[in-house]
Amino acid sequence: MINQFELKANKKAFEINMAKPIYGTFAEIGAGQEVARRFFHVGGAAGTVAKTISAYDMTFSDAIYGKSTRFVSRQRLGEMLDHEYDLLIERLDEKVGSERTFFAFADTVAARAYKTKNESHGWMGIRFQSSPRSQPNEIILHVRMLDEENLEQQEALGIVGVNLIHGAYFKRKDLKAFIGSLVDDLGPSRIEVDMIRFSGPDFAMVDNRIMCLELVTQGLAQAVLFRGDGEVIQAADLFYRKPLLVERGSFRPVTNVAYDMLTCAQTMFLTEEDLAGKQPEILHEITMKHLMRSGQLDLQDFLDRVDMLGALGRTVLISNYGEYYRLIQYLRRYTDRSIGLPLGVPTLHEIFEEKYYGNLDGGVLEGLGRLFKKGVRLYVYPTQDEKGHILEASSYRVEPGLQALYAYLLENRFIVPMAGCKLDYLGIKSVDVIAKIQQGDASWEEMVPPRVAEIIKSRKFFGWKG
Repeated sequence: MINQFELKANKKAFEINMAKPIYGTFAEIGAGQEVARRFFHVGGAAGTVAKTISAYDMTFSDAIYGKSTRFVSRQRLGEMLDHEYDLLIERLDEKVGSERTFFAFADTVAARAYKTKNESHGWMGIRFQSSPRSQPNEIILHVRMLDEENLEQQEALGIVGVNLIHGAYFKRKDLKAFIGSLVDDLGPSRIEVDMIRFSGPDFAMVDNRIMCLELVTQGLAQAVLFRGDGEVIQAADLFYRKPLLVERGSFRPVTNVAYDMLTCAQTMFLTEEDLAGKQPEILHEITMKHLMRSGQLDLQDFLDRVDMLGALGRTVLISNYGEYYRLIQYLRRYTDRSIGLPLGVPTLHEIFEEKYYGNLDGGVLEGLGRLFKKGVRLYVYPTQDEKGHILEASSYRVEPGLQALYAYLLENRFIVPMAGCKLDYLGIKSVDVIAKIQQGDASWEEMVPPRVAEIIKSRKFFGWKG
């Protein structure tokens, strides 16, 4: 017989069951009652479980939590937590509220269907008191279940739920450890956590952007997303069936070159017939490689960049996708509409280098095939070589064996040379801008858009001292 405490999750569930003050409700929709089941399985659940509920039928779900257009959504999770926590306080606070720390746990998920291989994902959260009758805290997260079989996905979901509840009570003062503990007994090959949000009195000083960055740093996610106002969001909520225009860069800071590149690409992208008049979602993507050029992560530098882009009203994507084809695969999970990628000639050169596709059996041809899926275009901004010559996509020369392929991509507008660019900007480099800012050389202000200069000076970004 397998030892029931062989898994960390079972030990955690038993520890919670033995912690007399912790008492609450489990509401689960979509993959069985796997979280509650573990608390019953290890014994002593009467000390923890006030109620379990699983409103699978949509009519029942709507009757309990209110009508919803999307049942696997952040909105539905919030409605579940509101209802269950309020009901718990209403029915038990007067009786045992002085000696209990109440919680409501909820999840709403879409696990692997019986006949189809659908996107397996869901929302999970806990609202909890850290001491009797205190104001509640809340932790919510979005998960992707990566196992192939439904039963394995259910098991993984149950483990993550136990890890979340245990971490809320026993690791909330060390959030890096808390995040790492979410995949105890699992690892990132079975579960991806691509969004997390902390709120409440115990988390008043927490910056959720840093916490989401920690997901990528620790390997729980490959990409995370922030709105211009700093709110962390899940990609499906923002990208669903929308055309996307994605500019990749370090944005340290946004220079006139980066700004003009996006402006020119947007002008051309909007004229494409397959956009059908729809406005694209514009993203600024920063890869982890660009955040860790010095060998380590500088959180203040990261926040400076994200705050600067946020002040411009931009949505920021932080990813671990070094290769462009991997970025496209990620975006294609959420949208089947057109995707435009503005980039410079040096980046175009990298895209056609064989060394970046060593992990693919088909090498560069397979990589390019994955990149140039239907509706993907590269808008290529000119560059200036060391001799001052202007290099453009239309005259760019690839390796001899790829010239016919490059000509095909160019002719069929998978690769589009940009028009209307401001060639006077081509000599501007972000490293020079940073150096001038830190040296007190005011000429840097001519190298960035006026709004960016105002933001840098008003918020003293990148070491500006005035």
